[in-house]
Amino acid sequence: MIILRDIAIRRGSKLLLSEASVTLQPGQHLALIGANGCGKSSVFAMLLGELGADTGSIEGLQGLRIAHMAQEVHAADETAADYVLGGDAAVAALIHRSRKAEASGDFEAAAAAHQALDAANGYDAPRRALALLRGLGFEEDAGERAVTSFSGGWRIRLNLARALMTPSELLLLDEPTNHLDLDATLWLQDWLGRYEGTLLLISHDRDFIDATCQRVLHIEGQRLNAYKGNYSDFERDRAQRLANEQASFEKQQRRAAEIEDFVRRFRYKATKAKQAQSRLKELERMQIAAPAHFDSPFEFRFLAPERASDPILRLDEADLGYTDRSVLTQVDLQIRPGDRLGLLGRNGAGKSTLLKSLSGKLALLSGQRQPGAHCAIGYFDQQQLDVLDLDASPLLHLQRLSPDARQQEMLDFLGGFDFRGDAATTAIRPFSGGEKARLALAMVVWQRPNLLVLDEPTNHLDLDMRHALEVALQGFEGALLLVSHDRHLLRNTVETLALVHDGRVTEWSDDLAAYERWTLSREVSDAAAPSTADERDSSKKSQRQQAAAQRERLRPLQKAVKATESAMAKTEKALAEVQQLLADNALYDVSRKTELAELLQREGELKSESDSLEEQWLEQQEALELALSQG
Repeated sequence: MIILRDIAIRRGSKLLLSEASVTLQPGQHLALIGANGCGKSSVFAMLLGELGADTGSIEGLQGLRIAHMAQEVHAADETAADYVLGGDAAVAALIHRSRKAEASGDFEAAAAAHQALDAANGYDAPRRALALLRGLGFEEDAGERAVTSFSGGWRIRLNLARALMTPSELLLLDEPTNHLDLDATLWLQDWLGRYEGTLLLISHDRDFIDATCQRVLHIEGQRLNAYKGNYSDFERDRAQRLANEQASFEKQQRRAAEIEDFVRRFRYKATKAKQAQSRLKELERMQIAAPAHFDSPFEFRFLAPERASDPILRLDEADLGYTDRSVLTQVDLQIRPGDRLGLLGRNGAGKSTLLKSLSGKLALLSGQRQPGAHCAIGYFDQQQLDVLDLDASPLLHLQRLSPDARQQEMLDFLGGFDFRGDAATTAIRPFSGGEKARLALAMVVWQRPNLLVLDEPTNHLDLDMRHALEVALQGFEGALLLVSHDRHLLRNTVETLALVHDGRVTEWSDDLAAYERWTLSREVSDAAAPSTADERDSSKKSQRQQAAAQRERLRPLQKAVKATESAMAKTEKALAEVQQLLADNALYDVSRKTELAELLQREGELKSESDSLEEQWLEQQEALELALSQG
């Protein structure tokens, strides 16, 4: 086991940790969380021996094999496969020795190297290295390419693969999902679930933490606080603790009211029972956990779009891609006001190509792109960080967008993104990746779009900023298109899902959990197409007949669902009216105790009726989903 006793860490004059003590048990999987700059990376550097603690001691690191994910790639022209294989240095050296001996004709030395390789169980190492590359989204032939041929984000993936290749009892991973798409994130999640050593993970992806860690270490106020359970457990426990602090009460109540408003507006919008149940559970969790984020420095919202046409934007029979290759074909997509669409699909399937084509940043190969008369797109991807002016301040970036806006209005707005004081008025050159990402997002929000197109917006954002973005997106009144490996953000901000796969864009009718299972199993059940024109005509006729029959079966179920939804809306309205009356302080005068008792009784009856209707609605949705699945 690894024991940290009374650790203090300083960086310059800044105290990051004080009197920090914690024990890491063998095989334990832990998440290290906290605001940007709180000292998480310094803890990693200390465990790696790159940084000494100012006071305190560490026990249990002697002789321990430690693997970690480097942030830079220092490699020349070796292949990606050899670079990853180098994570297992002993085996890589034996393979290199055997190859060298064989090339020189020294078969005695080659035999000795092969014997040692067999003893080290190293013959399957090249296969494992290639499996790691495939799991992290690399193409089949990527192993033969030189490391120098890969871009920065892909080199970070190579570092991750190399770390996973390294035999270890302690694995340190710093933001491993930052440059991964959802499919690769799910693969890594599955891999870590089978890792038998001690895992210490820095991540701002709450679903990833939930799935891989059983304990949370939170750096807050220069203290290291340990929580049992995953991130959701931590959030709930912290919310309960902070709810007892009177100073935070007012802000907690305001945030709870915002979430309750979101619940009222969206709780009955799901069209599938699985999605409905997931949404209701998630909203209930959000209400309980709201106080955990009361001290977040981020608080912003999207202003209502000034106007929007209907549809805002559409693609008709569009082929998308580049001059040398087509990526997606025959795409028909219509974006209407209020649509909230999440895109699923593995890396390279064409999600970013679709977003760029919709935004007009990439010309269509064929077909039509038709923006509405008042289409105003707010587009964000990681490349937006590259076009920021490093010598300009956040304030100047906004002033260039809106020369006539009042400076104080802009400063107030930037404060919601935690650009306050000098941070709002000095050049951004020394800013971290997270701070630059916040500024790029702020610029999108400032322009009041009616269509938000977001491609992996949470990269480099910490948990509090992700939470603030989630809350802001929930209140956004325009249309939203989102690509994200952050499943929590997807679940809580989009209402429909589309799958980008095999060159097409189709509706994903199930929920995110089903997509996770489908991705991990790698099973695609596509029906075979009819082989002749007659068979195709016959198939179409049969499909029309089946569709008509299904509509007849579904009609009474759909009618029952609508009736229940109508009753629920009436009950919610009546309950809101009663609760408004109960909020009147004058009602609690002794002379009005009879009226108070009647209202309290009525409130209880309406709450019971609401619960009963909600149960009935979920049962009806399940029946409807079953009928749909039986086709």
